[in-house]
Amino acid sequence: MLATRDADAVLNREFLEIRSRILELAAALDRLDRAPETPGHHPDRRLAQLRQGLEALLVPGPGRAETVQALFSLEYDPAWLKRHKAIQTPTDK
Repeated sequence: MLATRDADAVLNREFLEIRSRILELAAALDRLDRAPETPGHHPDRRLAQLRQGLEALLVPGPGRAETVQALFSLEYDPAWLKRHKAIQTPTDK
């Protein structure tokens, strides 16, 4: 089993990278806010997903990555192979 690092060690190692990602995200959101609206365009569901993802980051405790991943993922479809008519290789038979 892997030993967990204490919070100070994780923060010391990852603070600058996390800060950089937050600044990058803030800049992207600023660009979205400054972009002119397309006339007659309906709200984009992706913006709602981004907002939900940001809200999920504010919930304390572990599990945020799983929550965000699920938010941006499609539900599993056991028939996906048939629907997409994937090419079978000799090892698939």
